[in-house]
Amino acid sequence: MTASHPPRSGSRLRPRSTAHLVEGIRGEPAGRLRLVPPPGHHPAAPALVLVAHGSRDPRALATVRALLARVRELRPALAVHLGHVELNEPLLPHTLAALGDTPGILVPFLLNRGHHVDQDIPAMAAAAPARTRVAAPLGPHPLLVEVLHDRLAEAGWQPGPDEATRRTSAVVLAAAGSRVPDAAAGTRRTARLLADRLGVPVVAAYASAAAPTIPAAVRAMAARGRDRVAVASYFTAPGRFATQCAEAAPGIASAPLGAHEAMARLVLRRYDRARARERAELTPA
Repeated sequence: MTASHPPRSGSRLRPRSTAHLVEGIRGEPAGRLRLVPPPGHHPAAPALVLVAHGSRDPRALATVRALLARVRELRPALAVHLGHVELNEPLLPHTLAALGDTPGILVPFLLNRGHHVDQDIPAMAAAAPARTRVAAPLGPHPLLVEVLHDRLAEAGWQPGPDEATRRTSAVVLAAAGSRVPDAAAGTRRTARLLADRLGVPVVAAYASAAAPTIPAAVRAMAARGRDRVAVASYFTAPGRFATQCAEAAPGIASAPLGAHEAMARLVLRRYDRARARERAELTPA
């Protein structure tokens, strides 16, 4: 007859009944109990809300919608919405209200810091019913330089393979302008990056609120012997300022950045970075 042995220390015994199991759970210290989500369950990603400025030019809204389509193609499972600061529907407060309690990350479709990024958009986000976070503006970033280069090439810009042609060439980076110092610094940074890419001088100039103007920048380049000047449009979409800057170009003027595939990738990068910061802040140290 085989002798029975008591269970070894640490071995698991199946509870004899459901009541036994429940009683065991009640006896566990509260700090040791954890809610485990079902296998394969992941919290839904915050919605991406692209925040455009708004324009009376109908081409601007068409451009933003085309960009949203590209973003959705790159990330089909992500909820993507549109809101405007002014002039176009849907306005951002209406978009945020329609989201209800769905959290969102707001990506400004703006190139630099300024009053809209620092004041208007955060104020609208704070009034939203759900948890929201505002991502950084699009610029400065190397992907913007990639788009600027492509738009110049599409317009016919060719610096030329010989040094003599390069010595007479330059580009004016035409931007909207802002009284916020960070905005001008961001545009100048983009101009330096574009100059490195093109191999010719690039000077930042502005349609309003800052100097130099586009005509003044063109004259300054000509005074330095650079009379072959192209204007690179540093605007997200067509509009009044972009049109004025193109009309001031002595020759080639590129189209606005628009719905370029690299712009869609940049929007998603800003979204991902903001989401990563949010996760880091919510993770206990």
